[in-house]
Amino acid sequence: MTPRTAEYPRPDHFLLHISDTHLLGGDRRLYGSVDPAEQLRTLFAELEGSEGRPDAIVFTGDLADKGEPEAYDLLRRIVEPAAERLGARVIWAMGNHDNRAAVRSELLAEPPSMLPINRVYDVNGLRVITLDTSVPGEHYGDVTAEQLAWLREQLAVPAPHGTILAMHHPPIPSVLDLAVSVELRDQAALAEVLRGTDVRSILAGHLHYSSTATFAGIPVSVASASCYTQDLNVPVGGTRGRDGARAFNLVHVYESTVLHSVVPLGQYQVLDYVDADETARRLKADGVEIPLSRMQAAAAADAVANREPAPVG
Repeated sequence: MTPRTAEYPRPDHFLLHISDTHLLGGDRRLYGSVDPAEQLRTLFAELEGSEGRPDAIVFTGDLADKGEPEAYDLLRRIVEPAAERLGARVIWAMGNHDNRAAVRSELLAEPPSMLPINRVYDVNGLRVITLDTSVPGEHYGDVTAEQLAWLREQLAVPAPHGTILAMHHPPIPSVLDLAVSVELRDQAALAEVLRGTDVRSILAGHLHYSSTATFAGIPVSVASASCYTQDLNVPVGGTRGRDGARAFNLVHVYESTVLHSVVPLGQYQVLDYVDADETARRLKADGVEIPLSRMQAAAAADAVANREPAPVG
């Protein structure tokens, strides 16, 4: 047996990417049958059962279906306790169904305002920028010249571990023709700002199905909705929403790449199961070692450096 080091170390960062929760106030249901709050609770229950612990939870818009303050209050009451249990911070991005004033007052603890909500977050050296692509009263997306100037200024200085851009409207094509009517407009202007920057991935939603592409040379990952999804087996040219096939995404950030993984919601028949202890045993038996992440290695080095010397005599 020849000892071998895995091709990649542990990731430096782990983000949970959720989109299109579409919560309603007053215990109402979407299409008369879909309970978006219950679907979100199920999502967190399944994630917590996996024992995965993200650094941050990124929501890419359409948090509420009708922008109601009570829907955001319900969302906060579901998400904040889950985030606390996971030890994760929460990052909100605006969607076309959202209301800026209500998001500010109910989720951000700020005075209500209808100005765009753009934010910068430092997640242990990884910069996450939320860009508000919503247009009040409309379902298509847009980014103003002022927002582009702001984004250019933020990206002028690279972040230690690069940048993740979170936005609702994805700057990519859709396989559903009707989505053209609600797409992000004037994408060339955004591409000009992003080219050559340290943006390593763009997270988005809006489409209600998982999708990937590139934009200005940057990977784009669209998370499916947690409420209901679009059926891509619909006859070509049509759209057909369905009560099922929900998913969320895991984002693992490495020094050399960003990994996006789609996680379907729901329970399925188990065919095989190897627990963590058995996995570690098998890797050790095969002589395979997975190196620590940069963050873990630095913490370990600090622990050694700060360790008090053993007493003599």
